[in-house]
Amino acid sequence: MSWTRYARSGDLRIAYELRGTMHRRRPWLVLIQGMGFDRSGWDPVLRKLGHHFRLVLVDNRGFGRSDRPAGLFGVAAMAGDIVAVLDAAGIRRAHVMGASLGGMVAQELAITHAERVDGLVLACTAPGWPFAYPMPPAAVRLILVTAVIRAEAARRRYMENALSAGTVQHHPELVDRLLELQDSQPPPKPRALAAQAAAGALYAGHWRQARIRARTLVLQGGADTVVDPRNGRLLADRIPDARLVTFPELGHLFFWEDPDGFTDAVTSFLLAGYEGQEVPARRRVRRGAWRGARRRTGKRAAVSGTDPAGPASDNRASPKEAASRP
Repeated sequence: MSWTRYARSGDLRIAYELRGTMHRRRPWLVLIQGMGFDRSGWDPVLRKLGHHFRLVLVDNRGFGRSDRPAGLFGVAAMAGDIVAVLDAAGIRRAHVMGASLGGMVAQELAITHAERVDGLVLACTAPGWPFAYPMPPAAVRLILVTAVIRAEAARRRYMENALSAGTVQHHPELVDRLLELQDSQPPPKPRALAAQAAAGALYAGHWRQARIRARTLVLQGGADTVVDPRNGRLLADRIPDARLVTFPELGHLFFWEDPDGFTDAVTSFLLAGYEGQEVPARRRVRRGAWRGARRRTGKRAAVSGTDPAGPASDNRASPKEAASRP
């Protein structure tokens, strides 16, 4: 049984939840969501992850049951929130996984509080300024038209953009499920949304990812139209000995599109290590991951290490080419 707990981070209360606390032999895994979701954004992968880990689910500041800050904040402050949660829960060290903006928070945590991070999983995220691939054109166009279309239509288009075109075409019910999930969350204030967007846009990773010493797995959807997929290779190249797994035909929320493949990759990496092993990702949608889902199969995920001769090694951005916001 789990319930909402609170950690104090400066003047804010940060809401979190612990699951599987009775399984003392299982390692801790902290899950950090991105913009638009509270901890429920991990729903399709929680059951399977819970078979292997004790879980720490965090509501980022401004979302869920965490307090809404009055002004702007940065990724460093959000990483401080995670430290506050670990301290409140009495957890000295844990695996950490972040998606999108949460992946930036996870990077910052591994850089500035290396002693707290064991394994690190970075999903659908970017290294930040100054050298990263910019936001894909589809996302930029959507931002530009948001002001002239109805709010509900904009919400749906943003959600569709977070999935692959194939998923939207063949599984439109997933879009409805995700919108219903957002509606079930405590409503965020517009300024909290704006503050999170600014935190991600202004995150300056520089070259500090080279200081990460945690074993690192980078996961990326090859059809992501929110974060340029080439940023996954940038991260894997900058972090020593990182492993990159690409889901070629999936979008930004690929852990909703293929929850089994996602959890297979994460558990295989964190529990068994990765040196000399292939990380399995079955590229299928689990029946029941959302209402009315139908099983489908496809290609295996592409796996590579940081060997310059490995897959996608030509996707590395030069400083001149990539000096723009992710």
